[in-house]
Amino acid sequence: MSKIPVYFMPGLAASPTIFENIKLPEDQFEMHFLEWFLPLEKESIESYALRMTEKIQDENPVLVGVSFGGVLVQEMAKQMKVRKVIIISSVKSNTEFPPRFKVAKATKAYKLIPTQLLADIEKLVKYAFGDNIVAKRLKLYEKYLSVRDKHYLDWAIETILCWKQKEVNEAVVHIHGDADEVFPIKNIEKCIVVKGGTHIMIVNKFKWLNENLPKLILND
Repeated sequence: MSKIPVYFMPGLAASPTIFENIKLPEDQFEMHFLEWFLPLEKESIESYALRMTEKIQDENPVLVGVSFGGVLVQEMAKQMKVRKVIIISSVKSNTEFPPRFKVAKATKAYKLIPTQLLADIEKLVKYAFGDNIVAKRLKLYEKYLSVRDKHYLDWAIETILCWKQKEVNEAVVHIHGDADEVFPIKNIEKCIVVKGGTHIMIVNKFKWLNENLPKLILND
């Protein structure tokens, strides 16, 4: 029996290390990890998604996307044949955005985010020695956020806030935590709820995902 190819797309600015604890049975699945690359000037999400599909070497893959990566894999699935799309801690349309996203889009407040600060995350870690919680959180960011480029960050923030998708694709499998602070569960329709799952549950609820992802992939 040939193995099912499963491609994982991390969240905004994140590296594939966020999937380091995700394990699928090796006799059934072949895991692949996609990485963010720099967008072209004013590139549309459709164009970027098409370029990302070129990184996929298998026919009819399963696409798994986290957060903004979940938005991207949905766009990729419009441009190629896929077996299944699974999104984690993400949204299926812009109707699931929290009100603050809509306000940020309307007012263009997102343009004021000092994205260049992420480039100096090591400095932030260095100066956070007084507060263990802050230092630990920054260590996490330092480990998992690999894309520090200001052009990419500005593009990614604007692209997600301006995502035009209004219709929910019923075929998308949506896994969401009931304690997600970025995309609150009250705005999310039809999803598989993970109790106590936050926006970073790909990191801290990996046991639930390892147990359930194989069934969700195979279930037609």
